[in-house]
Parts: sequence; C-alpha cells; structure tokens
Amino acid sequence: MNSRTLAAVILLCLVLPLQGCGITVKPWQRGNLAKREMAISPDPPLRELREQVYLSREATDGGKGGSAGGCGCN
Repeated sequence: MNSRTLAAVILLCLVLPLQGCGITVKPWQRGNLAKREMAISPDPPLRELREQVYLSREATDGGKGGSAGGCGCN
C-alpha cells in the first residue's frame, strides 16, 4: 500500500464517523420522535420482566436492585 492510499484510508476513517453530526431535528419532527413506538423500549414493563428473567438466569446483579440466586426467587 503506497503512502497516498494509506493517507486516503486514514482520512476516510477520520471523516466518516462525523457525517451524522450535522443532523438536527426540526420542531415539527419532534412530535414524531416523542411517540411511544419510537422509544428504545416501547413497552417498559415487558423490558423490566425480560431483564429480571435474564438476571435470574445469569445469577448476576445488573446494578438494578438486590442480587439474586440463579433460581429466580428474588
């Protein structure tokens, strides 16, 4: 790989992650983003249940309350 190609690859690696930084949300678009289905977890009770099942199966403490055993009886 010659020096020009290497310089081009390095430039692309530095510039490409910055491409989305100029995006702004318009005021009339904020209502769409505030909808329940646009949330990362649109069903919080189901998310909490899944986290509880995961934590009890893994026998770990995810930093969300008391520790529990692997039996699921916390």
